[in-house]
Amino acid sequence: MDKVLIVYWSGTGNTEAMANAIAKGIESEGKEVDIVPVDSANEDMIKEVTYVALGCPSMGVESLEEDEMEPFVESLKNIDWSDKKLALFGSYDWGDGEWMRNWKDRMESYGAKLVADGLIVNLEPQGEELDNCTELGKTLVNA
Repeated sequence: MDKVLIVYWSGTGNTEAMANAIAKGIESEGKEVDIVPVDSANEDMIKEVTYVALGCPSMGVESLEEDEMEPFVESLKNIDWSDKKLALFGSYDWGDGEWMRNWKDRMESYGAKLVADGLIVNLEPQGEELDNCTELGKTLVNA
């Protein structure tokens, strides 16, 4: 059984809620999933799986959280992404999603193949937004 890894950073719990909903979609497809806060994750964990979801809210002027998530993402540039599928997700308070577009472009420059555009949710995910997260989990493991 292919294992799936979700790594996220969440300041208010919104991105964590998205991670849990994505995991629900993954599990509904019969896959095992590990949900790991970024401060407990490392590059080797990514190397060991085929399916990866990374989550981080927009911080400051539409950027990744800089103390934990940014260094982690930077460490991923040396990974061989050729046999992996990736999904990106995160919440935001204001702006238009520029941080997610930049993150998507960055991961593609590392050689990652994204299964969908990055999923963004304004503030707390609810209802249809949680359903979209669950669908992203399904999309990831069926890509």
